[in-house]
Amino acid sequence: MSSAETKIDIRYVAKLARIELTDEEVATFGAQLGDLLGHVNVLSELDTASVAATAQVVESRNVEREDAAGQCLDRETVLSMAPQRQGSFFRVPRIIAEEG
Repeated sequence: MSSAETKIDIRYVAKLARIELTDEEVATFGAQLGDLLGHVNVLSELDTASVAATAQVVESRNVEREDAAGQCLDRETVLSMAPQRQGSFFRVPRIIAEEG
């Protein structure tokens, strides 16, 4: 299928995409889009009855590991390195106004 067989309104497609095209670009992209649709048409003629439906080509799976507690740092050691602390907590810059 060539661009002559399927008339594509390139200016309308460009308007939907909010892009401005010159007359030369309209001619070039029209031919390219027609060629692309021709290739898609060829693919649609393939017999895929025996091909299993897939959502993606490469298998996707979660990688999981055991959720096990490891060695932790001592609270006082960590808090002693903090720029500011308030009791047994880190003191951080205010993001929203504090009440009170």
